Amino acid sequence: MKEKSGFKPVLYLILLTTAVVVLSLASNKLWTGPTEEKIELKELVVDGGMSLGQFGQANGLANPVLKDIFGLKTRADLDKKISDFGTADQVAALVKRKLALSQEHASKNWLKIPLKFGLWFIWLIGLFVLIRKQPIAPGLRKGLLLAAVAVFGVVMGSDPSPMGTVKDAIHLYATASAVFPPRMIALGIFLVIVFLANKYICAWGCQLGTLQDLIFRLNRTGKGKAVIHRFYKPSFALTNTVRTVFLGVFTLGAFAWGLDIIEWVDPFKIFKPARLGAAGAVFVGLLFLASLFVYRPWCHLFCPFGLAGWVVEKFSRVKISVDYETCIACQKCALACPSTVMEAILKRDTKTIPDCFACYTCRDVCPTGSIAFSTRKRTLPPPGHFDPKTGKAAQGSEAG
Repeated sequence: MKEKSGFKPVLYLILLTTAVVVLSLASNKLWTGPTEEKIELKELVVDGGMSLGQFGQANGLANPVLKDIFGLKTRADLDKKISDFGTADQVAALVKRKLALSQEHASKNWLKIPLKFGLWFIWLIGLFVLIRKQPIAPGLRKGLLLAAVAVFGVVMGSDPSPMGTVKDAIHLYATASAVFPPRMIALGIFLVIVFLANKYICAWGCQLGTLQDLIFRLNRTGKGKAVIHRFYKPSFALTNTVRTVFLGVFTLGAFAWGLDIIEWVDPFKIFKPARLGAAGAVFVGLLFLASLFVYRPWCHLFCPFGLAGWVVEKFSRVKISVDYETCIACQKCALACPSTVMEAILKRDTKTIPDCFACYTCRDVCPTGSIAFSTRKRTLPPPGHFDPKTGKAAQGSEAG
């Protein structure tokens, strides 16, 4: 069969991105209700000598809002002084927190969110049963990734997302000292999925993760080689350092200045193009171009949930493991792996195992069926399994 040549992957990337943008614009118009847009809280006018009624008028807060914030019983309570509820700073903090939570709740589409989680559960469980023990042909893989992008991104939109649960939780607490319970429940669900089955939500459910994965596969032949140039596998020491520093800068910006630097370039907005902006469009374009040569660059370099998930992943019940009794040390799995994780899992020559997205590529190329995605415990390779000098198969290992 003739392999792909030239710059077809770039053409496919342009067509795919255009389709995602156009169809997302159309899909966004079909959803009614809240827009899920962030509402910036105004600086409050607070004076201890004010009555609650005067405070409401000065800040544009209706009486029902004041009732919810301060727990008012009767209309006469509007004559109470602000000072009765604490210092000016304490009152401002209380009002800001209550308003932030109220706006968070009002901005959510409470029909779409549970529907999306329901679809995620059906999809992930179905995939787990379908492909856990059988090879995934390149065409089937692209079809599954495209289906995930279409359903969880184009149709269901940019929110909720695993990344958003971490990013928005940090920013909300930093700017309003508030914790939005539904978001924490969503984050908990995502982390439980990671605990149960590695980064299955990232691998096969996350709208942006599957889109990056699909783009990466556009530049990959049926034999796993790059069509254009070659693939790059940055070291985990580099990618995790960048990701950790990025999260630190984001957190510092949120707590020190109330900034959300991820919001400026949030690639999930590709599914809500009207809110992407010029800077975001440029960033997403570069990110997608990089995805042709680097596996899931956003996940490895920037994603806050990617970092949190990597920590929980250490305790995952179901994960990739190697049976060294049948392994012939050919290392085809490590070569085919789109990142550096399989080499670390295979040789266990480092205590730090990078992110594994359970893409099954390693399992699909193993000639002896020695790799499984299961509850089997990871073990160390037996002494002499790999040549200590070359790192390759030790002499005679193929016979064993």
